[in-house]
Amino acid sequence: MSGAKPMKDPLDLLDLPSTLTDEEREIQATVAKFLSDRVRPHIGEWFENAHFAREIAPELGKLGVLGMHLEGYGCSGTNAVSYGLACLELEAADSGFRSFVSVQGSLSMFSIWKWGSEEQKQEWLPRLAAGEAIGCFGLTEPDFGSNPSGMRTRAVRDGADWILNGSKMWITNGGIADVATVWAQTEDGIRGFLVPRGTPGFTTQDIKQKMSLRASITSELYFDNVRLPDSARLPLAQGLRGPLSCLNEARFGILFGAVGAARDCIQAAIEYADSRVQFDKPISAFQLTQKKLADMSVSVGNAALLAVHLGRLKDQHRIRPEQISVGKLNNVREAIAIARECRTILGANGISLEYSPLRHANNLESVLTYEGTSEMHTLVVGQAITGQAAFR
Repeated sequence: MSGAKPMKDPLDLLDLPSTLTDEEREIQATVAKFLSDRVRPHIGEWFENAHFAREIAPELGKLGVLGMHLEGYGCSGTNAVSYGLACLELEAADSGFRSFVSVQGSLSMFSIWKWGSEEQKQEWLPRLAAGEAIGCFGLTEPDFGSNPSGMRTRAVRDGADWILNGSKMWITNGGIADVATVWAQTEDGIRGFLVPRGTPGFTTQDIKQKMSLRASITSELYFDNVRLPDSARLPLAQGLRGPLSCLNEARFGILFGAVGAARDCIQAAIEYADSRVQFDKPISAFQLTQKKLADMSVSVGNAALLAVHLGRLKDQHRIRPEQISVGKLNNVREAIAIARECRTILGANGISLEYSPLRHANNLESVLTYEGTSEMHTLVVGQAITGQAAFR
């Protein structure tokens, strides 16, 4: 085996492409090519300058990835695995772009598609699918993240209207969104409302000095006596089932996305190890380096197979929330460990934005927390196994 060429894609170790259909492979390749042309050449600069390239949004819409797993209203209607593979490639470029697509399609658009009126769907979904409008999803609050049932944002009836007061925090796309799906307490339980930008009393403030997801917009939302007509309410959503169903959609994209980040890190490490010479031979020829690469390739392959399996279950309408928790918990945990290990192979060069692993590691710190912390997903899995809820 001496002199064998390094494997370009660690997912080839277990022949992941053979588990996919021709259409799924084509969609994945198309998204990868777009990102190679439009995002990868600039992502280091965008990350360093904390810049989100909003002009990419309509291009993603033209590509067909915004709400791609939804039916009708200008959406592509692909299967779940294809959507997952698109998320894999997006996060391989940068978590910020996968986050944008996840929030746009699986939170903002899905909340309208699943729980909205026909009028709301006709008004917003075609524009959101095209990237002409941007959406965000307001659930998390400064004091209520893992426990959304305690939210303080409240909507009160005032004649035929609603008066909305409160705030939301850590909202991806918030500062640039044309419409926010906002969840609030009402006398009838938690309800969802569509709040367009420019509505009097609705303001946003971007969160600065981030060390993670720097090529993404993260914001606070404020609602000060915001008056909304009843037509702004999502008529079919009542209780936590509404927002939690949206979160499961986003978590599904994450469990694929984490595989992409991990794969990109390993590819960077393999390329570097094969070109970096120490003691008169490439460091890829040393046993310790090969052990790291072998362990990481096995790990990312297992994570990818898990993701595809869960995607098949989702396409069969058989997936359960705890199974999505298994995927998010395992794949993000493995991805962040891989990113850190790959940085060690790169040595001091690994702290440079010329290489992706430390950027991915920083981003994955956010991914580890949002859409359910690793602790909460652990307890979801624990409850599924034991039948005992340990949340309180």
